[in-house]
Amino acid sequence: MGKRTVAVAKPGRRGWTRRVLVGVCTLGLALPATLSVVRLGGWDDGTALAMPMVLLPYAALGTLVLLGVLLALRSWWVAGVAGLLAVLQLCWLVPRFIPEDASIAADAPRLRVATSNAYMGRVDVAELIRLVREQRVDVLALEEFGGPVRAALERAGIAELLPYRRLPEGRDTVLYSRFPLTPPDASAPAAARAQVTADVSVGGRTVRLTAVHTYYPLGDAAAWSADFAELRAAASEGGTRNAVLLGDFNATLDHAPMRALLATGLTDTHAELGRGVSPTWPEDNDDFPYLPPVIQIDHVLHGDALTAVSVAEHRLQGTDHRAVVAELAVTG
Repeated sequence: MGKRTVAVAKPGRRGWTRRVLVGVCTLGLALPATLSVVRLGGWDDGTALAMPMVLLPYAALGTLVLLGVLLALRSWWVAGVAGLLAVLQLCWLVPRFIPEDASIAADAPRLRVATSNAYMGRVDVAELIRLVREQRVDVLALEEFGGPVRAALERAGIAELLPYRRLPEGRDTVLYSRFPLTPPDASAPAAARAQVTADVSVGGRTVRLTAVHTYYPLGDAAAWSADFAELRAAASEGGTRNAVLLGDFNATLDHAPMRALLATGLTDTHAELGRGVSPTWPEDNDDFPYLPPVIQIDHVLHGDALTAVSVAEHRLQGTDHRAVVAELAVTG
């Protein structure tokens, strides 16, 4: 009796191509999956993981692309993993693109604030003055307020537009204001007195302003985390209802320290208005030629006694950050 010969079908070129593509897509999911796990665990707080966390919105976009490819390849199990990952990431990101429905009384006092990183004093002072004038800025926060920029601003007439200034000794951040600034007195919490903070009266209502410039996580992630801990302490001790924090936070809305700060009762103006991903760094300049902004680290945060009316980013020559101008209504 003869033996039967069983023919084994060899995979064709299409089969190999499909396997390779599925393998590449699976490997491609490693980055968004890792970032999602880090975000869930808050493991970027005070660690080197803070740097790749800025890529989360782009990683989420990549997840959607990979999901589409996996579905086309009919790789159901891997597509299922990608789908779950995409749902998780969209739950974080989509709310930032949905404006909050808030009614503002026509007679509610308005406060126009702006923040700009002066890039170690290299910002174009004439453009900065023009921004203040054209945008009718009431309060300006400047970070990296060093070099000749202070004298240049005075020569350019900053005192005519914003005559009041708060510049604590040893800080590189300053508040300029059209309204008189009242710094915290000895009875204020120590954490609040450690910040560049001052009160202003807007339409008879007090608003507490804090100019923010945290250390950058690439330089020292522990110092970056400590700066946020101080901001949270000041917010918790002094209350956030009438607070406005503006400046260079060196953090996106996906970073654990920023999310913890928002949890004290603050709202990000961009997210409130449905513009939650509005890159502000790095701006095209001599140090970053031809590079568009890719991450949003400059923010205006406020408490629930205020409501966002508008927010926009503005390019200034000489600095690596885009300025942010926001209009807030004092509603509480």
